[in-house]
Amino acid sequence: MNEITLRPEIRRKLDEIETADIVVGIPSYNNAKTIAHVVRAVQAGFAKYFPYKKCLLVNSDGGSNDGTMDVVQNAALDSFESILLHHRTPSMYRITTPYHGLPGKGSAFRTIFEIASSVGARACAVVDSDLRSITPEWIELLIKPVIEDRSDYVAPLYHRHKFDGTITNSIVYPLTRALYGKRIRQPIGGDFGFSGELAKFYLSKDVWDTDVARFGVDIWMTTTAVANQFRVCQSFLGAKIHDPKDPGADLSAMLYQVVSATFDLMKTYDDVWMKTSGSSAAETFGFQFDVGLEPVNVNIERMLDRFRLGVNELKDLWSLVLQQKTVDYLQKRVVEHTDTFNIEEEIWVEIIYSFALASQKKVLNNEHLLKSLTPLYIGRTASFIIRNYDKSASDVEKDIENLCMLFEILKGDFINSWKENKGGANE
Repeated sequence: MNEITLRPEIRRKLDEIETADIVVGIPSYNNAKTIAHVVRAVQAGFAKYFPYKKCLLVNSDGGSNDGTMDVVQNAALDSFESILLHHRTPSMYRITTPYHGLPGKGSAFRTIFEIASSVGARACAVVDSDLRSITPEWIELLIKPVIEDRSDYVAPLYHRHKFDGTITNSIVYPLTRALYGKRIRQPIGGDFGFSGELAKFYLSKDVWDTDVARFGVDIWMTTTAVANQFRVCQSFLGAKIHDPKDPGADLSAMLYQVVSATFDLMKTYDDVWMKTSGSSAAETFGFQFDVGLEPVNVNIERMLDRFRLGVNELKDLWSLVLQQKTVDYLQKRVVEHTDTFNIEEEIWVEIIYSFALASQKKVLNNEHLLKSLTPLYIGRTASFIIRNYDKSASDVEKDIENLCMLFEILKGDFINSWKENKGGANE
């Protein structure tokens, strides 16, 4: 392993620690207000669930100027007595270090992977630094499947508001499920468990000078694990409390980042997903229960205005990507009344598959192409909210399940088109 990102003082610290059974990483950037709670929750998880394991907490920081790293160093549990039924003090260590490389979450993860590999960790996890809902149980649920069930990758399963996570629900989950055949409900959740062996495998990939290092690491980790036949599962963590976002807000950059990474991975692993049909459930750990959720505010009229403006401005560009009958269909939606506005699910599946093909074929500059998807995504999200506004969360989940099945059903035609594109590119 080429440990080019580890600073000399960190290597000396690792020499002192020598080995660790468990490593939990917290990437951060200016998270001084929230990270102390996360650190204490991780420490409590170590103490409560792994008191006889040697545990290491790693804060990989992106150059914070608000004292984040100092907060990590000073954050501590007041007492282990409220957590432990015995008086053994657990063996735990802490490292804070700035990461090197491209600015972004992936570079932070690379440092965590390298440290985990250096100490020979058997099980690892990463958790976000701004979590308000993390509990010590999260550490158990992300780590124990690796230690006791021999899983290699543990994806998070959250209880979310029915209108939260719309990029996941409308694109990333149904697409990755249809492609790779595994029902991982939150493939870009941000909090993951993984084996030491998988950490070494991640390090072996030549992606750290690419967009994976900047913004694509979550979907890359999930897809890499599934496509390379590592054993994957998911653990129910309850609610993930974060600052609520309006699904109609300006999500162009986030949408581009997530979809770009997903489409790039399709090109990397097309030999895998073209041979995969149907999907199977991922083994799920944890006790699932309903929890109180923060509201998600939506502004349907603003969303529809964005969609209508997009149709007027981008219809000629979309004609290079979509069938003309689909462009005509979208133009008819412009005059549709709000109460009846609807983009049919089959149309949406065709749109996503068509954009994937256009990205593969390099019809346009990729960023220009994928950012033009934003008004379509917002229109589809408005349609989804209108259709499900008064429905229960379980009924909304059924609606998402129907979308996933359509992605799977229409995958065969998509594969044929992908092969034609690929054959043309090789001529």
